[in-house]
Amino acid sequence: MSLKVKIASGRASKILAEKIAKAYNQALVNVEVCVFSDGEFQPAFCENLRGSEVFIIQSTFPPAENLLELLYLIDAARRASAHRIIAVIPYFGIARQDRKDKPRVSIGAKLIANLLTVAGADRIITMDLHADQIQGFFDVPVDNVYASRLFLPYLKQRNFDNLCLASPDTGGTRRAATYAKYLGADLAIGFKQRPRPNEIGTLQIIGDVKDKNVVIVDDIIDTAGTICKASNAIKALGAKSVRAMCVHPVLSGNAYENLESSALEELITTDTIPLKKSSDLITVLSTDKLFAKVIDGVISSNSISSLFDYDHFMDLNDISI
Repeated sequence: MSLKVKIASGRASKILAEKIAKAYNQALVNVEVCVFSDGEFQPAFCENLRGSEVFIIQSTFPPAENLLELLYLIDAARRASAHRIIAVIPYFGIARQDRKDKPRVSIGAKLIANLLTVAGADRIITMDLHADQIQGFFDVPVDNVYASRLFLPYLKQRNFDNLCLASPDTGGTRRAATYAKYLGADLAIGFKQRPRPNEIGTLQIIGDVKDKNVVIVDDIIDTAGTICKASNAIKALGAKSVRAMCVHPVLSGNAYENLESSALEELITTDTIPLKKSSDLITVLSTDKLFAKVIDGVISSNSISSLFDYDHFMDLNDISI
């Protein structure tokens, strides 16, 4: 018996979900959301899910209602007798709360993992978790896809001469080093001291960036304070150009203003989080075909290891169903 595949979405990721469903040659399941006068809401699927493989697409960026809506949808699919429920979470929010780094705080990422599992998720598909160990917070399989499948071909197509990859902090060194190794580029590292969240004390650049086209690589840009300070420091050291690349464009607070007033010539990002406003500075690479490829792998039980294999790197045009 062939499996019935249903792709649905919460309101926060509707645009991306429509593109993923189109890449998978399928229409989105219609979901209606009843909103009460006090703000309480109740989503409902408008078609039969019994015995189906249900993929529910929703990023969990603020407000918290986005996470709550995802949990409601998972629970609704479970109660509708879906065969299997796969939560596709392009941006797994609260991932920065992955450890107890000071007394009397919650490990939020673990709590959310528990909530998703209890709600009824049988599998998680996400992109570039802030910390890889978060996969171990789940008692169900997790496919953590990397946006490098989009970024690296883009950089190769641009063919920058004298390229240098940079990490804005020591925590991102591994990511930047992987990019630099694949592209045969130089590496620079930013060393920052942060007195409190969203505030930077000092930042120093380790490595030679003079006369180079520098691309700063990060997974999340929130207020853009670190990226902008790093870009200004790199430009002051004589870099030919400075760009930034991030997977998840949180871009809160004065982020857009910070980016526009910085030394950055371009911010390359994805659509895991919809932009709050457009900017000529920002280039968005869509994740639709990549997620559609993973969905196809889950349904067909075929390996998706090629998505993680840098020795057999696929071009953007090779990601097809």
